Amino acid sequence: MATTNLSYYDKATIPNANSYRFGIVVSEWNDDITENLFLGAQKALLENGAVKEHIIRWNVPGSFELIYGCKKMIETQKVDAIIAIGNVIQGETKHFDFVCDGVTQGIKDLNIKYDIPVIFCVLTDNTKQQSIDRSGGKHGNKGIESAIAAIKMAALREF
Repeated sequence: MATTNLSYYDKATIPNANSYRFGIVVSEWNDDITENLFLGAQKALLENGAVKEHIIRWNVPGSFELIYGCKKMIETQKVDAIIAIGNVIQGETKHFDFVCDGVTQGIKDLNIKYDIPVIFCVLTDNTKQQSIDRSGGKHGNKGIESAIAAIKMAALREF
């Protein structure tokens, strides 16, 4: 478990994102959390040279639907990397386990099948407070971390 703010990075070590196009697929479930993650990702992309018009956002109903949303974005949009943003909070049933496993495996499968990196920005927390802490709270914003990963992976595609 993170105990510090993990969203700090050395901007000098990040490739300039000016020439890249990014897709961001955002789950509408727990939208107070996912919107903060989106805002963190968007801010980090822009701060590292991305052009606002080169950031495409699509919303999907829930985290499980991120897989299809990312797949359709890969197939229909010219993007260099995609960030899948979602939030699943543990409840009283095994639904949490099935959704988390399905989304994790689905995004992994997209990374294997396609030559477009899909970055996993899905918070899978035990409590709402943990999600708040990781979407702009005391542990930073996973959206920022995911945007930095997306930039680095877009640059890796050039090799």
